[in-house]
Amino acid sequence: MLILAIVASIAVYSIYNESLPTGKSGPQADALAQKMLNSVNVEAFKNTRYLEWTFRNGKHTYKWDKTLGKVKVSWDDITVNLILQNPNKSYVFQDAIIVKNDKQREKAIEKAIKLFNNDSFWLIAPFKIFDKGVERSLVKLEDGTNGLLVTYTSGGSTPGDSYLWKLQPNGFPESFKMWVQIIPIGGLEATWDDWQITQSGAFLPKTHVVGPMKLDMGIVRGFNHY
Repeated sequence: MLILAIVASIAVYSIYNESLPTGKSGPQADALAQKMLNSVNVEAFKNTRYLEWTFRNGKHTYKWDKTLGKVKVSWDDITVNLILQNPNKSYVFQDAIIVKNDKQREKAIEKAIKLFNNDSFWLIAPFKIFDKGVERSLVKLEDGTNGLLVTYTSGGSTPGDSYLWKLQPNGFPESFKMWVQIIPIGGLEATWDDWQITQSGAFLPKTHVVGPMKLDMGIVRGFNHY
């Protein structure tokens, strides 16, 4: 059975795995990236103070104050009031009781950072393409249009990950293909075509489809004041 599983895994890998394409960086790539940002109303996103969403069918919940750089991250019976610029000053609660044990605190804070980095990316990835340490380049797609290849050389939990965005003619995101450390198959595609306009005016996704799996972002909210 083990041999059959290995053979099946190799077959799947050989069928679906794609090599990371080589793109051309420069002003044209940056112009396409800006077109993408404009399509999802980047100015409204910049002015959005609060973001709320869930991940993994509600198992992870987030309330993010972008202005103060604080986010409440909750899973199971743990809540971390995470201070993004100074995580060591974050507060950890278990069943609403503050955690004072140093090891337990550090472990919870580390997990909260990793969850936030991953789960927020599925919410705001289009708005991160001009972040520090990000490289942008044009790639010619099979249909003759230009795709936007984005590589994160620093920051986050997994620097080096790359994403090839497929865009509509007006720059609106449709999907991306991924070359990431946590997925062994390169070029796996995820949809970005289920959008909503939030209260603040920014476009944010409600769901993604990755192969047979659906990622539900829960009730997504973006607003400027409570």
